Amino acid sequence: MKGIDIMKKFLVIYYSVSNGNTKKIAKELAEKTGGKFAKIDTVKPYEGSYDEIVEIGKKEVDSHFMPEIKYSGPDIADFDVIAVGTPTWWYTMTPAMLSFLHGTDFSGKTVVPFMTDGGWPGTVIEDMKKEIKGAEIKFPMEVRFDSNRKDHLETPEKDIEKWIDDVKSLLY
Repeated sequence: MKGIDIMKKFLVIYYSVSNGNTKKIAKELAEKTGGKFAKIDTVKPYEGSYDEIVEIGKKEVDSHFMPEIKYSGPDIADFDVIAVGTPTWWYTMTPAMLSFLHGTDFSGKTVVPFMTDGGWPGTVIEDMKKEIKGAEIKFPMEVRFDSNRKDHLETPEKDIEKWIDDVKSLLY
């Protein structure tokens, strides 16, 4: 119908294992856009201390390991715009996000990649773009937290708000 705005369906998918910084950003994005919110998990959870998980993560990243994942969110085929978020592990995306992106067909979708880091962003966004097949990539975002394994946001909130507004523009 002419003159009526039809809102596109929006889904935010994230992976997070430690402080929940990526979850925090994913949840804020979903809430402020009216989007749905879903999580990726590994079938075999990471166990041990933070430092032990970091070492396991390094070995997995170095070997390009793709763990078996479980995703119980809505079918991405039902959405027009999909945001995917990951923390940075050893200068790239997490192995779980690699598994998800590698095994998902994004044909005809618009995808918004975002990542969180503690000051060492590496090549996360570029690596994500390589795995997102068949989609139009829009408004990639790096969100920085402090580098001492804390949840203190270092990216200015106004930058996050602008990004969220940019993402909202994709929905109409």
